[in-house]
Amino acid sequence: MAASSSHKFGQELGKLIEDIVLNDILKPRLQQFVQTKKYYLDWQRTRPARSGQKVTWEDKYKNKHDLDFVIEIDGNDHQLGTPVAFIECAWRRYTKHSKNKAQEIQGAILPIIELHNLSAPFYGAVLAGEFTKPALNQLINNGFAIIYIPYQDVVAAFKAIHLDIAFDEKTPDQAYTTASKQLAVLSSSDRKKLAEALLKASKQEVDKFMDTLKNSLERYIAKIILIPLFGTKYEFKSIDDALIELDTLDIDRSSGDFERFEVIVDYNNKDTIRATFQNKALLADFLRKLKS
Repeated sequence: MAASSSHKFGQELGKLIEDIVLNDILKPRLQQFVQTKKYYLDWQRTRPARSGQKVTWEDKYKNKHDLDFVIEIDGNDHQLGTPVAFIECAWRRYTKHSKNKAQEIQGAILPIIELHNLSAPFYGAVLAGEFTKPALNQLINNGFAIIYIPYQDVVAAFKAIHLDIAFDEKTPDQAYTTASKQLAVLSSSDRKKLAEALLKASKQEVDKFMDTLKNSLERYIAKIILIPLFGTKYEFKSIDDALIELDTLDIDRSSGDFERFEVIVDYNNKDTIRATFQNKALLADFLRKLKS
């Protein structure tokens, strides 16, 4: 079945906005940042270190996700590095779809973050269109840095090139068809004007996002806590049995075999890494990696 005119226009508009936001607004800022540091920026293009055009990373459940931007330490064109930042972009026209998109982004990014938790990576989302406050707060409350370009700012940006996109579900199909044709022949000059208008509308959000990214990647260690744990393991089949044994334990004269190291790393920006290691060699390797 052929797609409706409104659906076709929505897809084309969304693709254009995501492309401009990613390639004309955010990518130059990210490239400028990584060029002055030891980081490597990856985006959708050919790279010998991976197959295909897509930037694909696996999560802790072995599921694969295609992402928009990933920043790596010790990465280059021919070698994947350690990921320290993941960024996704999305456009939604109607608020009824915003919650699902927020959940989709969260469901893709957070399991990847859990897999790479020892590098405490930064993760962010660039959103444009209609997103409800609960949808935005859902991402923010889960640790995402956000750039949000509201729908009215997008509409205003298109007015800079004399194109009205303020359509809704009551707009006739012919208006969508006409608008699709206009998008198809958008000149490079108009695209540049559109990018400049969107950048002007989002500058404060982009600056804040980049500051958060820099603070995350340029943080320093404020404190390291190492806790070697020794003791005798007790196993119980009920809470009552555990409570009874707890009363008899003499914590002033503890004894037992080495169990593991607990490590807490606190950074100046309030990031924290908590990890467990079974021997000194693994712990030492982890601490050395923190220096790189």
